[in-house]
Amino acid sequence: MARDEPSAAAVDVADGDSPSSSPTLTRLREALAALSEAFESGDTASSDAAAAAVAEILSPSDADASAALSEQMLREVHAFLSRPSSNQMAIDALSLELPKPVAKLGARMGNCRDIARAIIEFFASNCSPRDMLCILCEALDTPVAFNGSAYLVILLDGLASTLRIGNAIQEMCKTMVNHRKEELCSILGLYALQNIALVSSESKHQNILSTCGSVVLQYSKFLMFCGFTYLGLLTGNDVTSTTTKLSKEEDDNFLDCFSSAMDGASLVVVWTSMHDDMSKYAGAEFESALKEVQDNCIRKWEAINMFRYVLSSVNYSWAIKSHSLDLLLTLVDDKCSEETNDHVDFPYSTQIFATLKAIERVMIAAPDTLMRKKAFSALKRVISAVPSTQRFDILQALIENSMFPSLTAILLDLVKNEVSRESRRADQVNGSDRSQDAGESPPWASQVLELVELILRPPEGGPPCLRDHSEEVLSALNLLRLILIIDSRGSRSAKMLRDEKIRAVYSEWLIPLRLIITGIQSELEKGGGEDENQMLCLLNPVQFVLHRCIELVEEKK
Repeated sequence: MARDEPSAAAVDVADGDSPSSSPTLTRLREALAALSEAFESGDTASSDAAAAAVAEILSPSDADASAALSEQMLREVHAFLSRPSSNQMAIDALSLELPKPVAKLGARMGNCRDIARAIIEFFASNCSPRDMLCILCEALDTPVAFNGSAYLVILLDGLASTLRIGNAIQEMCKTMVNHRKEELCSILGLYALQNIALVSSESKHQNILSTCGSVVLQYSKFLMFCGFTYLGLLTGNDVTSTTTKLSKEEDDNFLDCFSSAMDGASLVVVWTSMHDDMSKYAGAEFESALKEVQDNCIRKWEAINMFRYVLSSVNYSWAIKSHSLDLLLTLVDDKCSEETNDHVDFPYSTQIFATLKAIERVMIAAPDTLMRKKAFSALKRVISAVPSTQRFDILQALIENSMFPSLTAILLDLVKNEVSRESRRADQVNGSDRSQDAGESPPWASQVLELVELILRPPEGGPPCLRDHSEEVLSALNLLRLILIIDSRGSRSAKMLRDEKIRAVYSEWLIPLRLIITGIQSELEKGGGEDENQMLCLLNPVQFVLHRCIELVEEKK
């Protein structure tokens, strides 16, 4: 429709026609009649077109239709659906098309909202609950400029109506015994977790967080009925045991229906911490589960790694991710690091890497500084809790897979902190045990030097591009400077740099970088503009640390 061309609904209002006699209402009745005829005759192609036509008639622009006409159109649709003679296939077809336009019209003034709720609830009660869940979630994800809060609440009310299938399964479980009851409870539990993930994905709108939490609470009650516990949800063990049990009896396609069950388990925990009604419902059991996880290192790591499902996903709101980080920070402490080091067999490296990458995503993409700082605190704590024998492996993997220079610089600074800590620990060991081999190189030394070389002498060849990578170059030089200082002290770590390596560091890393910096500075000083001055400010600390590194190397030569 052209920008200046009035819609049929607008003409109705302009001409002063009553809503009941408007051409738009007549077209709606004709489209509904055509839909019924198409299904009665078995004309599938025409039926799809007729359902789309009904949706189009109900989808005027926000300024076009009056509240009275909107109300009349919704009443017409509700009357059509409520007729005993209505074809179920026609109802199913409309359920695919109408939730969005009906909710938009329902957001208007007058009685529109109540009628729209009745239509959405009718679909939820009379069509496939699983299909309606997906349809309503898709509709919830549609941005609405006019009265968006009312639109979302109408859809969420319909979403709550889909809980009825859960209630029905729960009643069936009560009548069954032994194996069949256990299997059906497992299915109901996974169904609840899947739906919790779907509902949570729509909580990006701050004004409907409370409504989403109420729906999640209802699904959480199914979980408790099915034998799920907050401890099992925190660690993910309840989900694992349930899917393992069902996988022996059902095919993979069936379990694919619950692909977000792990997300749901983590989300139940997060919602319980952030939603008052959820917290009251959980009561002391949730606090007890948290304490049990905090007191058991293995369970603690299982719980830590569960947060990756929420933090790595783009489906969940920043509010949910912020509360996830709060919970994560309460679980990770210095005690965890000490306990972990007591376990020689630590099987969580792959999962920890995925968890740390998820935290990195929040550090990079979070919309506010406070949340980015919170994510950084979580990153540091989780890394420090990794066993010392694997900590450098994890850091090396993170740096090698980093796509952002500023993030690489942060990770190199963490490596520098670890080197300093390990050096102090080695000095303490040497002080208490004179029999230690003072010339032995620490096991992490080669990894650290590889990381410095990765930045100062990139694999693609040549010195690093300082215009884009000055932060990570500065961090790499600071790390190298620390190694050279430790090396010059004559401690146990004194053999990190052999003579051959010293020559390579000097001639292949430092001198080429000095030449590059000198050349760039000469060019920038000729320009004298604001951009050039800013770049000079970035290069000054790099040049200072570089010169100090060169001095330390020359002292060793």
